[in-house]
Amino acid sequence: MTVLRLARSELKRMTGGLLPKLTILALTMVPLLYGAVYLYANWDPYGNLDQIDAALVVEDAGASAGDGSELQAGREVAASLVEGNVFHWIPVAGGDEADQGVASGKYAFALKIPQDFSAHLVSPGSFDSASQAMLNVTTNDANNYLLSTIVDKLTTSVHSTVAADVGEETANQLLTGFGTIHTQMVKASDGAARLADGVATLRDGSVALHDGTAGLSSGADELYAGQLKLRDGANELTDGAGQLSSGLSVLKDKTAMLPGDSRTLAAGAAQVAAGNAQLNTKVQDVAARLETADQGLRTRVVESNNRLITSGVLTQAQADSILADFDSVAASNPVTAAKTQFQTDAAQIQQLADGAEAVSVGAAQLAAGTPALKEAITQASGGADQLHTGAATLATGEQSAVDGTAALADGARRLDSGAAQLEEGAGTAADGSRTLADEIGSGAGQVPNPDDAQKSNLSRVIADPVAVSNVSQAKAGSYGAGLAPFFLTLALWIGIFMLIQAMRPLTQRALASNARSWKIAVGGWLPFLAVSVVQATLLTLVVNLALGLDAAHPVLMWLFMLAAAMAFSALIQGIVALLGSPGKLVVLILLVLQLVSSGGTFPWQTTPQPLHVVHEILPMGYVVTGMRHLIYGADLSMIIPTVLGLAGYTALGLAMSTLAVRKGKYWTLKTLKPEIAV
Repeated sequence: MTVLRLARSELKRMTGGLLPKLTILALTMVPLLYGAVYLYANWDPYGNLDQIDAALVVEDAGASAGDGSELQAGREVAASLVEGNVFHWIPVAGGDEADQGVASGKYAFALKIPQDFSAHLVSPGSFDSASQAMLNVTTNDANNYLLSTIVDKLTTSVHSTVAADVGEETANQLLTGFGTIHTQMVKASDGAARLADGVATLRDGSVALHDGTAGLSSGADELYAGQLKLRDGANELTDGAGQLSSGLSVLKDKTAMLPGDSRTLAAGAAQVAAGNAQLNTKVQDVAARLETADQGLRTRVVESNNRLITSGVLTQAQADSILADFDSVAASNPVTAAKTQFQTDAAQIQQLADGAEAVSVGAAQLAAGTPALKEAITQASGGADQLHTGAATLATGEQSAVDGTAALADGARRLDSGAAQLEEGAGTAADGSRTLADEIGSGAGQVPNPDDAQKSNLSRVIADPVAVSNVSQAKAGSYGAGLAPFFLTLALWIGIFMLIQAMRPLTQRALASNARSWKIAVGGWLPFLAVSVVQATLLTLVVNLALGLDAAHPVLMWLFMLAAAMAFSALIQGIVALLGSPGKLVVLILLVLQLVSSGGTFPWQTTPQPLHVVHEILPMGYVVTGMRHLIYGADLSMIIPTVLGLAGYTALGLAMSTLAVRKGKYWTLKTLKPEIAV
């Protein structure tokens, strides 16, 4: 008995009547019904979301932006959603009505845009009141669990779009503010530069002023020293005049001794006349020096003003005002009064010198004529008294002049000290103002000043700093195409599993023959393989031609499906042949284990660790991976190792079937009457 005869015998038995033929036809269609119909139902669910009713509530009252424009972000978002037509948006007046509709199932979910939505969006323009805008979403998993996930993606997309738009506008305003700051800092830098130039001019003028005040202070000190000498001379004059008055009084009292004393008187009068002449010379010299010092001080002030006018610190009008103030102060200054008084006293001293000379002449005449001399002595005594009184008055005036000159010298020194401080401060101010101008200019260069194109680009980058560049090495065309590898593989396993319900893994006639065990095993497997090949071929044709799977490698996909059918049919036939009816339960358990470990929906790495071992051992996970590479056009280097693995699973199934044949050749009571038959 050959292998082909055994297979043909089983196929002939299964097609010997109308009902067996229909059974085989139905079993052949099982993978098609399971895989193709399921994929057809779920081919493009995301493309039909517009059939889902969703409540849209717009309560946004709008807001005024920083530039005065009116923002109606809520209405714009709602219009964008309706125009996008992702869901069937139904406008609803109030949030309570929308929530009730979601609770009753009238609406799949509700999206509510609150009244302050636009107000919150423009709030970043104020540092004190910035707040987030909210989109309120109401979902109900009783309507559909996956719908909540889809809605989350939608709201995330809306959030990203609105956030990017608002962020771009806010960033644009921020960059515009930087430009304004830059412009103002440039203006401030120019102003600081002009200030630095002006302060530098002030510094130069303060240097010239300090030079002038130094000269004034020195002249005032010289004037004070001369005034001291004049005061001392006046005191000496007072003392001499007192002595002269006292002497003449004595002379008058002793006119009896006039003959003897006349010569002495003449000699004394000559001395007095000489002393008065000397005193008069000193007084006239001091008066001339006072006048020279006064004129020299005014000349120094005029020269200082001229230098300040030349350096640009003072105008001609300001210089004239300063000179007028100086003349006014000089006119009312005690020193000026003392000088005037001294000049008056100098005239009196001149008179005194002349009088002394006259006394000398008179004394000489007195010596010549006693009677006349006595009368002259009397007159001289009166003149001496007047001289003493005048000298005392002169000494008092000179003390006032000394005090005034001392005050003038002290004021000149304070003025010079102030001018020195002004010079130092002006130098510091000049250096500081120049540093200020340089630093402001440097700071202005560091403040961004983008043009409109740069602001537009920077605003987009700031609002959305991260962009994602997706490079898809292999991509499923639709949701159904994404599920196809898993459900095609699953449908193939279920279809072959259903064959075991009607087809015998091993025939009793073959077991009773003397054929080799491996021939009987292969002969029992070939009918399963033949039907599973038809199942795989029909399933491949329908999903590619009818559903539009558009596999990247359709022929290789079909051949790979045949390899999977070969491995699945060998495993299922071998397990049931070896274990009998309990083997069907084992096949079902293996189906469940492969459902959760093959990575058909979520990556198999996300399953619990024990299921990782199941994924590595059982074939469905490898078939799903291989189908993905063939359908999506990914790298095919793993196909050959996978096919070799499927050949190994086929060999394992045939080995179990061969072992079952060997056991089946020995009949037992359980063989004749099994404990359970399914």
